[in-house]
Amino acid sequence: MDSPDAAPLIPALSPSRAADFLQCPLLFRFRAIDRLPERPSAAALKGTLVHAVLERLFELPAETRTRRTALSLLEPQWERLRESRAEAAAALFPTEDDAAAWLAEARRLLERYFEMERPERLEPRDRELRLDVTLESGLRLRGYLDRLDVAPTGQIRIVDYKTGKSPHPRFEDKARFQIFFYAVMLWRELGEVPARLQLMYLGDGGVRWYEPTEQELRAAESEILGIWHDIDRTARSGSWHPRPSKLCGWCDHQALCPEFGGTPPPLPEPARAG
Repeated sequence: MDSPDAAPLIPALSPSRAADFLQCPLLFRFRAIDRLPERPSAAALKGTLVHAVLERLFELPAETRTRRTALSLLEPQWERLRESRAEAAAALFPTEDDAAAWLAEARRLLERYFEMERPERLEPRDRELRLDVTLESGLRLRGYLDRLDVAPTGQIRIVDYKTGKSPHPRFEDKARFQIFFYAVMLWRELGEVPARLQLMYLGDGGVRWYEPTEQELRAAESEILGIWHDIDRTARSGSWHPRPSKLCGWCDHQALCPEFGGTPPPLPEPARAG
């Protein structure tokens, strides 16, 4: 195994890129190294919009954080998003009726949020918090927290909004890995174990929460480090193999995948992920 102190070919790791590698090393390569374009996703864009509205909501005075206020923020935030991602918006919504139906779905997610929480009673310390942490091993972790709450007693809660439905317990490993990844970053940044990690599924109102121990965070950190070593070894070998699964049906890169008769493009030089 390469030494953690060796100069890594993959200098930083985020929760999404780690999940890509676990799903399929070749997908990781296409996204992190080749940076191949992918079709815009209506679901991903909806997530971006709803997150933006909730972030803006918590910038307002507590007494104004009502359902009506949140819904009034939806269309202005959508106009900003449509302007910044004009090409994607045009591809996804060729008519105004298409956009209106999609906005109605986003509106339902915001309405469900108010069935789950009372935002007027909350004062998050941070929203969309960017973390960039280097571990003792030399591995650099980075990512964004949707929300960081700190109780008057000093206890820390990480909140992650999900715009899909809550998964069956057999399939919640990916979301659990992601929020524990955030917890490891925050623990190493602040030196304090978060009291609670909370996943809020706006698609159906489901909530998953964990109360991690330091031992669990050390185990999560070891898992992340193991993934990093696997990525680094793969990068040094240049052998990015596909890992077929049911998720292949949603992949944008089938035409370049050997599992579907395709040939990946030559690796860029130098083959590093940013």
